[in-house]
Amino acid sequence: MTFAHPALFYADEDSYIDGTVPFVVEGLASAAPVAVAVPTRNLELLREALSGFAHLITFVDMTETGRNPGRIIPELRAFADRHRGAVRIISEPVWDLRTDVEYPACALHEALVNYAFSGRDLSILCPYSTTTLTHDVLADAEKTHPVVIDASGHRPSDHFHPARVVVATHSLPLAIPSGAASTSVGAGAMAAVRAFAREQAVQLGLARDRVDDFALAVTELATNSVRHGGGESTVRVWAESRSIVCQVNDNGHITDVLAGRTPVHANEPGGRGLLLVNRLADLVRTQTTSNGTAIQVRFDLSDKKTT
Repeated sequence: MTFAHPALFYADEDSYIDGTVPFVVEGLASAAPVAVAVPTRNLELLREALSGFAHLITFVDMTETGRNPGRIIPELRAFADRHRGAVRIISEPVWDLRTDVEYPACALHEALVNYAFSGRDLSILCPYSTTTLTHDVLADAEKTHPVVIDASGHRPSDHFHPARVVVATHSLPLAIPSGAASTSVGAGAMAAVRAFAREQAVQLGLARDRVDDFALAVTELATNSVRHGGGESTVRVWAESRSIVCQVNDNGHITDVLAGRTPVHANEPGGRGLLLVNRLADLVRTQTTSNGTAIQVRFDLSDKKTT
């Protein structure tokens, strides 16, 4: 079994098609299941280019499925697990409208792909635009992908070091504004945490149909924090840039880099909390060091989506 995780550096639509379509067609020719998970505009481009094979391909809009990069590995894992033998996936988690707040979670995702699928008979091709993405983003792509494909062909990345990216992104500070509402949490206080979260969500204008999701995500974070982070934690909530934000701080240290991204079997008693949080939230960021852990979740205050 071999796992391949190349980055495709493309400059325009023509080079995008030239780099992705043969990857799909070759997979289909060998009877490999194929999924295409890319942003809306590129999804439409590939649907048209692959129209003759569309019924054989699973198309996924990354602006929805990958809105929170923490959801992507579980989604790709679910697709791969449904099939035997070799599987091919195009996954484009980074595009030009990703914000500075979102991007570190994208880089972390790309680094963790190397751990999540090691040893699997799976190829994941990740396109990166050389004309719309910054030099720093492309440099990170070389750190998280062992092979780079560009106009010159295939080449090994001399900078491949996903572990370094994991440490760097987990070490980034998560700022808390001075006016954030806060509450301290201990064992047995989850009903109060849920009520606090619901109250803040309503006050800050979260859509009514998402208030319960926000309260559930906050409660799951607080529960995990108390259980694994030293018995108590602090929950803070505020509004920032069209989002409602909750951050939970404790004295624990998350050592499992795939926490919240690994499927949990039905007979296992725990391990679903962070998976659920990733499913519910529009963005999850984590800072975890030997000095403590902060997990930050964001829920959009509007229906506007990044495309």
